[in-house]
Amino acid sequence: MRGLKDVIEAKKKYDDIPIPAELSERVMGEIEKAEKRRNAAMKKRKFHGMRVGLTAAAAAAVVFTAALNTSTAFAQSMGELPVIGAVARVLTFRSWQSETEELAISVEVPSVETISEDMKGLAEEVNEEIYSLCRQYADEAVVRAEEYRQAFLDTGGTEEEWAAHDISIQVWYEVKSQTEDHLSLAVMGAESWTSAYSETRYYNFDLKEGRLVTLEDLLGENYSQIAREEILSQIPAREAETGIDFWEEYAAVDENTAFYLNDAGNPVIVYDSYAVAPGAAGPQEFEISKN
Repeated sequence: MRGLKDVIEAKKKYDDIPIPAELSERVMGEIEKAEKRRNAAMKKRKFHGMRVGLTAAAAAAVVFTAALNTSTAFAQSMGELPVIGAVARVLTFRSWQSETEELAISVEVPSVETISEDMKGLAEEVNEEIYSLCRQYADEAVVRAEEYRQAFLDTGGTEEEWAAHDISIQVWYEVKSQTEDHLSLAVMGAESWTSAYSETRYYNFDLKEGRLVTLEDLLGENYSQIAREEILSQIPAREAETGIDFWEEYAAVDENTAFYLNDAGNPVIVYDSYAVAPGAAGPQEFEISKN
């Protein structure tokens, strides 16, 4: 089993990934400022013998962290990195925050480190995809926010009115569940001024087989019919609870349907707002039992 040294080496590997040229200058600038702040802090700590703790790091305008994230809590201290489950860890290997009068940005990029050699490089492939997804969403969200601001001003809005909008962009992740057999991770992006561009990507690892699992793997060849029938059986109670009529004809399930695994190992189907019910109902989730 790998120790702290392996975790640090894994983080360094991902930190060394070059920032693509197409990443916006604004985000690049924030990363550069973060590096300068971190280097300055390290020099100060060496000179004065002071510990730079989590509080000091959180106070910085841009923060880079290597804190271990679990489905329940962060590690209790920077030097205490417990192993989650049997064969995998989830780390925040890069994050940055920026706030101006026009826009606030918060980005946390996860990486998955596997202990088992049976994963056959799957974690590395997923990490590269997640990194690309996070930076692309943040970069494009900045462009959308700037276009929205310009349109607002061009149609008579004032700078003071724009500031009151409190526009923010957030990219983050959640460990949905973790057992010895599986790891389920959600990577999300959202913008405070619109829900049209929110995005969630789910990654469901079979830690025993070393691969990403599908609904067919979990429910069998007739997964679509099994899941749909279970969803339709849950809708009446959902309608009675919310007072909202659901659109049963749109409760379809196929290979592209989003889902995550819960602690019991059951898939939870996720529909975005407006997919199977009016927007007032919000996103809808349906647990499908494998039994």
